[in-house]
Amino acid sequence: MEVFPVAEIKNYTLNFGPQHPAAHGVLRLVLELDGEVIQRADPHIGLLHRATEKLAESKTYMQSLPYMDRLDYVSMMCNEHAYCLAIEKMMGIEVPERAQYIRVMFAEITRVLNHLLWVGCHGLDCGAMAIMLYAFREREDLFDIYEAVSGARMHAAYFRPGGVYRDLPDQMPQYKVSKIKNAKALAKLNENRQGSVLDFIEDFTNRFPKCLDEYHTLLTDNRIWKQRTVGIGVVTPERALNMGFTGAMLRGSGVAWDLRKKQPYDVYAKMDFDIPVGKTGDSYDRYLVRMEEMAQSNRIIQQCVAWLKANPGPVITDNHKVAAPDRESMKSNMEELIHHFKLFTEGFCVPEGEAYVGTEHPKGEFGIYMVSDGANKPYRLKIRAPGFAHLAGLDEMAKGHMIADAVAIIGTMDIVFGEIDR
Repeated sequence: MEVFPVAEIKNYTLNFGPQHPAAHGVLRLVLELDGEVIQRADPHIGLLHRATEKLAESKTYMQSLPYMDRLDYVSMMCNEHAYCLAIEKMMGIEVPERAQYIRVMFAEITRVLNHLLWVGCHGLDCGAMAIMLYAFREREDLFDIYEAVSGARMHAAYFRPGGVYRDLPDQMPQYKVSKIKNAKALAKLNENRQGSVLDFIEDFTNRFPKCLDEYHTLLTDNRIWKQRTVGIGVVTPERALNMGFTGAMLRGSGVAWDLRKKQPYDVYAKMDFDIPVGKTGDSYDRYLVRMEEMAQSNRIIQQCVAWLKANPGPVITDNHKVAAPDRESMKSNMEELIHHFKLFTEGFCVPEGEAYVGTEHPKGEFGIYMVSDGANKPYRLKIRAPGFAHLAGLDEMAKGHMIADAVAIIGTMDIVFGEIDR
């Protein structure tokens, strides 16, 4: 009997995604493999291209604001923040102090929201089921806060050039009677919703450190979690800087760079918080950095709540060429009616020039570069998305690792495609 030698196929190319659950729906990763070891990882993007930058050229400045929410749909208000700051920088608008505190508070609430989704999904990608359920429990409360101030649970459009859309409500919405919840369960659910939105936020900040401890119990010393993340996707501080990494991806490698400290905006200079940094630059370090970031955000939110409770005041600029007048004066004063009409028909004009504003977004440096030719629409809008630079480093980070590690590396980058494909 003749035996045919079987040729060993070692090198082959594999399409990882876009249908793979860890590829976040729209990442096509072309992997060149030697057995199961990655030789090259080539990310193909563009499957979610929304042309946000191009669309902004045909819309007034205000009409483009809700598009910001949809860029990184996990860090909604942080995107609006950079956009509003860029417009304010070009127009020289003074933002009332109370509005600045509200913005900083919501930017940090958004950071916690982002990191909760990240830790839940990263855990899920690496095979940890429970962490997702825990993290989403707290996300619900934060979404309720979003909904209380803006009416929307995600795409809030709450920040405005010159301040915020409206002041914080005096009442927190409560759960209503339904077929599934009896009176006793309802009373328990509405226990911390008796006061204002600020009271509810304060209650959340008091509860949250205990929740963080629960996440640490689930993951931090879990040996499977450590096997999946320790030593995976190591980036040296020099390479992290060279590749344009920012945020937790840079701090995880040991570089203490945080725009809230180095180039503070709004009232961040008045806040007391620390910058967590890693040592080895692996996925586990980046996990620890983000976990500690949530604790620091909680501190900032508490400081904002204390200040906001003691200091009432206006929450948007009184320049009615930029911000709409209140309805009462609009209906009783001809000047204000004209301002209102002009604002909602043609919007405001931004003086000629250009501005770049970078903010410390939950994923890294989110920048808005805006060019104006003096019209009511931007001549050019360029978005600096943090995830774009991180994804570009995927090939370098994944080389020599196994296919399963590619999943952990994508997870540790905290990628959202709305901003990458923009």
